[in-house]
Amino acid sequence: MPEKIIAYIDGGSRGNPGPAAAGFTLADSCGTQLQAKGFFLGKATNNIAEYTGFLKALEAAKQIGAEQLTVFSDSQLLVRQINGQYKVKSENIRPLFQKAVNLLDGFKSWQVRHIPREKNQQADKLVNQALDLRDDIECEPEPVPQNQKAIRLGVLISGGGTTLINILEYIKQGKLNAEVGIVISSRSTVAGVKRAKKAGLDVKIIRRKDHPDIDEFSKRIEEELVAANVDLIIQGGWLCLWKIPDRYENRVMNIHPALLPSFGGQGMWGHHVHEAVLKSGCKISGCTVHFCTNEYDKGPIIVQRNCQVKGDDTPDTLAARVFEQECIAYPQAISLFAGGEIQIQNGVVKVKS
Repeated sequence: MPEKIIAYIDGGSRGNPGPAAAGFTLADSCGTQLQAKGFFLGKATNNIAEYTGFLKALEAAKQIGAEQLTVFSDSQLLVRQINGQYKVKSENIRPLFQKAVNLLDGFKSWQVRHIPREKNQQADKLVNQALDLRDDIECEPEPVPQNQKAIRLGVLISGGGTTLINILEYIKQGKLNAEVGIVISSRSTVAGVKRAKKAGLDVKIIRRKDHPDIDEFSKRIEEELVAANVDLIIQGGWLCLWKIPDRYENRVMNIHPALLPSFGGQGMWGHHVHEAVLKSGCKISGCTVHFCTNEYDKGPIIVQRNCQVKGDDTPDTLAARVFEQECIAYPQAISLFAGGEIQIQNGVVKVKS
């Protein structure tokens, strides 16, 4: 059986307390549904129903031998309580909470994340069906086509998180079939951290100065990316050199605010790049999305987009025009990767026609 399981859970009461039901779905990491069940609970509150759905999902995942578990719930209260962000005050919920914690301890790794109700429709449907029938139900598994599975991203930031917000907007608008599994920031107080948390994302702070050397720093980053089960790593304003492990070769992307291989290398980031472009007298600039290696701004180029350099440009005005192109280029590169359209031959990216 699969080691990695993804669960969607829900619970609800018509009366709070009133007739209540819980439901869950389980799928493997490829999106193939394994179980879909609903349970009629009799008279109960919404919170008890939510926790019951959670417990039923944990028990089912454990029974089929899952070692890694990701649970999605539209209950912000449950998610915050399980993640230690909110104290369990209800005497009726505490035993359910403790049982859930004990079950989670039996998995090698786990995540419990919040999603909007509109993205939890199947579990919600199971709850309503159980309520209507006043009985337990079990649905036949419905395989999810591979080409509909969202690519899972890990995003590395060091600043305002504008690249992250752009990617999230593309996802929200249905232009990019992806999800952000984790955000790692090399700084604790930057605006990008606040933006990521506001978006409900899992955020980890991993600072270079908290580690004795680059090897330990890189190891911590790798541990979090592996735990989040990401498919692709996106550097969005990430300013720290880290050693990319073999497992993520050609799975780490970066965007540079110039047309590489020009104006790249150590120290060439942000306004330093735009100042150099203007000083050189170049008439064209733009951005480059490339796979990362363990050298600054090296690695196979995936997508480039250009823009005009105007005679009255300042670093700020040029940066704004380049960023317009970055907002298009990065989602395009991610889509190419997600669609399996990228091949690398002799260090050069070839896009399948």
